[in-house]
Amino acid sequence: MQPRGAPLLAVLLVLGLCTLGAGQKPSPCRCSRLNPQNRKNCGFPGITMNQCFNSGCCFDSSVVGVPWCFTPLPKQESEQCVMEVSARRNCGYPGISPEECASRSCCFSNAIPQVPWCFYPLSVQDCHY
Repeated sequence: MQPRGAPLLAVLLVLGLCTLGAGQKPSPCRCSRLNPQNRKNCGFPGITMNQCFNSGCCFDSSVVGVPWCFTPLPKQESEQCVMEVSARRNCGYPGISPEECASRSCCFSNAIPQVPWCFYPLSVQDCHY
């Protein structure tokens, strides 16, 4: 015989874990600089803007035919450095060190091979929700 409260306890446990794992609203640059065609779904049909942001995802319902709740661009050390890889404009040379790149007032990220690791920053003036 199974205790009657076990299913309810399981539901409460799952809801509690979801609340603990809730993310923070991503920065505007991590959302607005992503090409709509490159969006990866981060929600479910009918998700609200608040639910999406509470999941740590971006929300933009202005473009039809693409996910409205989507995964943000990766976080960078500076908001000026948040951009799609295709938007990087080379600011250095192969093998440049992070220090040399910084001395040029540029961004450095070596997480992705075969793209510029030292690249020009972008103004955060155009970032919005």
